[in-house]
Amino acid sequence: GLKYTGLKSFAPDKPGEIFLMDLNEDYPRAVELRISRGFDLSSFNPHGLSTYVDKDDTVYLFVVNHPHQKSTVELFKFVEDDNSLLHMKTIRHDLLISVNDIVAMGPDSFYATNDHYFTDFILMFVEMFLGLTWSNVVYYSPKEVKEVAAGFYSANGINISPDRKYVYVADIFGHSVHVMEKHNNWNLTHVKTLQLDTLVDNLSVEPHTGDIWTGCHPNAMKLLSYDPENLPASEVLRIQNILSEEPVVTRVYADNGSVLQGSSVASIYEGKLLIGTVFHRALYCEL
Repeated sequence: GLKYTGLKSFAPDKPGEIFLMDLNEDYPRAVELRISRGFDLSSFNPHGLSTYVDKDDTVYLFVVNHPHQKSTVELFKFVEDDNSLLHMKTIRHDLLISVNDIVAMGPDSFYATNDHYFTDFILMFVEMFLGLTWSNVVYYSPKEVKEVAAGFYSANGINISPDRKYVYVADIFGHSVHVMEKHNNWNLTHVKTLQLDTLVDNLSVEPHTGDIWTGCHPNAMKLLSYDPENLPASEVLRIQNILSEEPVVTRVYADNGSVLQGSSVASIYEGKLLIGTVFHRALYCEL
């Protein structure tokens, strides 16, 4: 239920929620997770999220939150016995200014993308209109917070390779996916850029194959200026062997907006595909 200034939303006029889907079920359904007391649900405005499974199998859920148009990262512990989330802490920092997505690196550390340099809506539009490459990636831990990569038009989705050696960053207005090598000091260095003819939003990585699945927007203007007579389309791409000389890019799903509008993420599990959107519905597919 993300509410974002300037973007259309079909979500109910109530705070955001976190849902769980068990894709092992024959007919998976989204079940709302109860969130522990002590967390301000009234201003919950969730955006990107990431999980980290600790050595003792504890599942930590990191959620980008935009309460009152600010950026925080909320850390939860998943309590599987009663399908609930225990709120551990709220993370704020001066470098986490316009957070879009995160990828967890430990029980209290992560990489985060800032999709804009400015936080004022008018200045954000100017930044986008002028094509300024002032967007960045930040590494956060309780001991250290620093910028680790910069020079993006709008750093959006972020994820990591199964061997945890490479970090992938989607630059939505750059129509590209950047491959960054991760170093022991958490810094990132650029390896290569894969240019695509669509706006790449969030990135999911298939753990067994390393394939990248991404929800994309074929037309930026249709997304940003919603017109019910000219609907924003949806597109899902699968990127195989991104580190090779010739990565294979396959369009797995495409729709003109009649079924699904503004696809922003695609996640795969055992031949089952879940497609999320910026402001519309989610779509479950069996491949």
